[in-house]
Amino acid sequence: MEKTILIIDDEEDFCYFVKKNLEAISNYEVITATKGKKGIQIARKKKPDLILLDIMMPGIDGLEVLKRLKKNENTQNIPVIMLTAKDEDESKIKALGSFCDDYIVKPVENVVLKGKIHKVLSITK
Repeated sequence: MEKTILIIDDEEDFCYFVKKNLEAISNYEVITATKGKKGIQIARKKKPDLILLDIMMPGIDGLEVLKRLKKNENTQNIPVIMLTAKDEDESKIKALGSFCDDYIVKPVENVVLKGKIHKVLSITK
């Protein structure tokens, strides 16, 4: 069965690049959202198998999106991997304290991203 991944990141080019790479190397359906609020709406409607979430976004940032997803009973069990350029410990602690499943710093090699996605998805079957 095909797994669905939602990418929430304000950089359209990054979303497109990751989407194309994931679709090329795996059997994932990839959906994208470039705003936190839209990402939350898509997550509630589509209930993806995994969310890749950036922290630095205008409006609602990724940490707030994560909190809202984890507080909602329809989305609280969706695994979330933070995929962000923020490499400082404070952001990692906040994200992990809000129950993200992994934390990856951009840029990331495709093989590493695919491996981490596979790992999280295999744990949450």
